[in-house]
Amino acid sequence: MDMSIVFSSFILLFTIATSFLAAQITPVASPALLHPDELKALEEIASTLGITKLNLGNGDPCDLKRLKIDVAQDPTSENIIVCDCSRNNTCHITDLTLKTLGLPGKVPPELVKLQYLRSISVCANNLSGPLPTGLQNFKKLEFLGVEANQFSGPIPAELGNLISLTGLQLGSNQFTSTLPTTLSKLVNLKEFRISDNKFIGIIPRFIGDWSRLEKIHLFASGLKGPIPDALARLENLIDLRISDMTGINSFPNISSKSMNTLILRNLSLSGQIPSFVWSMPVLKTLYLNDNMLSGNVGSGAFLNNESYIDLSYNNFSYPSSCPDKRYEHEFCMPQYFSYNLFFFSNRTGLLPCASPIKCNYQRSLHINCGGDNVVITNSSHKITYQADNNETKAATNQHFENWGVSSTGYLPNDIYIITPTFALPENSPAFYKSARQSAQSLVYYAFCLENGAYNVKLHFMEIQFSNEEPYSRLGRRIFDIYLQGELFKRDFNIKEEANGNRKPIVKEANVNVANHLLEIRLYWAGKGTTLIPQRGNYGPIISAISLCHSTEKTIHRTNYPLIFGITGALLAVMLLALGLYAQKRCRGDKNTRERGNIVHIV
Repeated sequence: MDMSIVFSSFILLFTIATSFLAAQITPVASPALLHPDELKALEEIASTLGITKLNLGNGDPCDLKRLKIDVAQDPTSENIIVCDCSRNNTCHITDLTLKTLGLPGKVPPELVKLQYLRSISVCANNLSGPLPTGLQNFKKLEFLGVEANQFSGPIPAELGNLISLTGLQLGSNQFTSTLPTTLSKLVNLKEFRISDNKFIGIIPRFIGDWSRLEKIHLFASGLKGPIPDALARLENLIDLRISDMTGINSFPNISSKSMNTLILRNLSLSGQIPSFVWSMPVLKTLYLNDNMLSGNVGSGAFLNNESYIDLSYNNFSYPSSCPDKRYEHEFCMPQYFSYNLFFFSNRTGLLPCASPIKCNYQRSLHINCGGDNVVITNSSHKITYQADNNETKAATNQHFENWGVSSTGYLPNDIYIITPTFALPENSPAFYKSARQSAQSLVYYAFCLENGAYNVKLHFMEIQFSNEEPYSRLGRRIFDIYLQGELFKRDFNIKEEANGNRKPIVKEANVNVANHLLEIRLYWAGKGTTLIPQRGNYGPIISAISLCHSTEKTIHRTNYPLIFGITGALLAVMLLALGLYAQKRCRGDKNTRERGNIVHIV
């Protein structure tokens, strides 16, 4: 054998053997761990937030990508930790998300010890107190979300020093005072949400300096108009939502060509809708309801099957296709256009017309909102509640033989009939097994009614929030109730009125019907939580409606067994009295005859 071949083979075997031994001896690199100072700070932060049963001894938070909490958590909750482990085999927390956990504490000042934080989200909890000072230390913070908690007090001026912020969510809290002028320095903001608060003052002009702003939500924020001209000129706006605010009378001159959602409702806007609105190339949602707009409705490229438009409760002109007169026995029903447009000619009428309907006048109506036909048996009679289980969309108007329903506002997954995921109390009427829900406005109207006084009963039960789970118990549903166009209940909260979830509450009113028409409207005025237990759980809901003419009401409540019993008792008393009288009369006649016989013998 050639010696060169033997030598080469020896060298190869030697190389393989030494490589194997080196692999066995070389230690495996240990995984990067969270910096000890941040691990200690995380424990302090969890304690201040009110987190119990925290387990930091079994697994590194950066490796687990979450806090290990030994308690049951809601499936919709978010417990997320993101770390940067690129520095010297040491990890630093950059993103901390603790949402929908029902945390009862406060915002921890110890957060400043996490010097690499870029994002903090503690939305949908039960945190309270003011926002802490020291926020200026978060130089790298890009997102701050504290929406849907119980925070109060003014916004700290130091918040304006977070010049890297691109997202700021402060909605659904109890913040007060004016927005600090230092916020003008947040020139990198793209999203700004402050709805459902108790701020005072006017919309600050410095918002117009946030040139990168894309989304702004000012539903029921407490602020007043006017809308600053500079805000309207922001060219990157794609989502502008302002509602339930005073001091705004004219339409803002919006210049953005990227507008996808434009909501300006219940603001006292007057005049005509500007022509530029109909020219917005990507506009999909347009809600201008509950204003005083007038004139004719324009046309635009966005009027299609994928558009959602609500122009109801304004002062628009009748379309030419609708007759101007109403006849004594006919009603014009609202028309549902192919592009999901709601267009009521005035603030109380049901126009324009699709077709007139002949009336057979009625004196009562019962509706199982969101459910099937059900029969409810009372002590003296049975009531059939008509089914209201047809599928609806973000803008829907349906009418039946003698009543109709309209709903506006988009909810996630286009689901507008809800059912409870938990057992209802025993002996609950069947109509509480479901409810109809709307994101904005839910209107029931009964037509062809006999004129006169009616007793109206509205049946409610909070079946979307539970009492047990902390993440669900914190939900707040608030809306207004209108009867015949008049405010009946402002800031109605089913849970508070019924003293808890899953408890029935009936609101009763006497209403006069003068034109054979009765309208019941539930309106979300931008208040309450919108993401507990998940985003989209808000807006008015109702389980059943019952209305009866005043005379019909009396008949329904007649207790026939009681009447028969009383009548029988009276007859028995009368017969007994007659018997006693007859017996006494008979005895008197007998005594008279006996006295006569005695005299005759004498």
